[in-house]
Amino acid sequence: MTALARIGQAAARLRDHDLWHDFTASKITIGAAAVTAAIVLAALFAPWITPQNPFDPAELDLLDAFTPPVWAEGGDWRFVLGTDDQGRDLYSAMLYGARISLLVGFASVLLAAFIGVTLGLVAGYAGGALDAAIMRVADVQISFPAILVALLIDGVLRGILPRERHDELALYVLVFAIGASGWVQFARTVRGSTLVEKNKEYVQAARVIGVGSGAIMLRHILPNAMGPVLVIATIGLAVAILTEATLSFLGVGVPPTEPSLGTLIDIGQDFLFSGEWWIVVFPGVLLAALILAVNLLGDWLRDAFNPKLRRGVAQ
Repeated sequence: MTALARIGQAAARLRDHDLWHDFTASKITIGAAAVTAAIVLAALFAPWITPQNPFDPAELDLLDAFTPPVWAEGGDWRFVLGTDDQGRDLYSAMLYGARISLLVGFASVLLAAFIGVTLGLVAGYAGGALDAAIMRVADVQISFPAILVALLIDGVLRGILPRERHDELALYVLVFAIGASGWVQFARTVRGSTLVEKNKEYVQAARVIGVGSGAIMLRHILPNAMGPVLVIATIGLAVAILTEATLSFLGVGVPPTEPSLGTLIDIGQDFLFSGEWWIVVFPGVLLAALILAVNLLGDWLRDAFNPKLRRGVAQ
């Protein structure tokens, strides 16, 4: 069978799946998916669809600083959405900044999912003192807002690392701080699924025939927990992007030379009351649209994977 034929069969199965019908029946979900896809694609292809690389000092001119949007008095068609205090084209800076925000968001969610799923599987399957220890750590961490935990981890790591390497390692520190602050929801959800699945007959049968504990957790229990994990990951992506924007706004995120959406908003708020409103408004609108769209997708996934909610909608 050719690759094209396999792709066609996969597409046909997707069209016949209940999730596809649920998706196409909701105009809000379609709109959220379209907005998310548009922003992600625009960020990925930023080098090809923007007139300037805002991270390259050679392409910047301070004489172009504070140019208003093209429709305002003094606007310039070279800078459709205006420029910031460094003369960076705001349209270009927003798309490049969205790349960093999305990179941090996806990477931190993957890290949080890896930590949380691993600990949840181990806690639920092993039980006993190990389960109690992991869950007490989770209970303590969940009692604090995620942003405070991320700030604490970020501050500790920056204190350990050499000062001259802070800008170089800022992205990695940010990913680790946000990921380490978001594992608890994954762990609690996977632990609950593991507690249910480990006593079922197919798991007991696997034990009888000598299948190891690691293989049972990965091959039998984990696939049954992936639905809730996918929902948490989608909603967690929006939270991670917002957390990154908050940390960058507070000045502990990515360096100003490679600004994310949060950094652009931080830069813009310094000039908001002096009349250069576009520097903060446009990045803020893009960030809000991205977070709203991802949250709506997460809400749809949560409803789609919940049989009770789906029956309620059907009735």
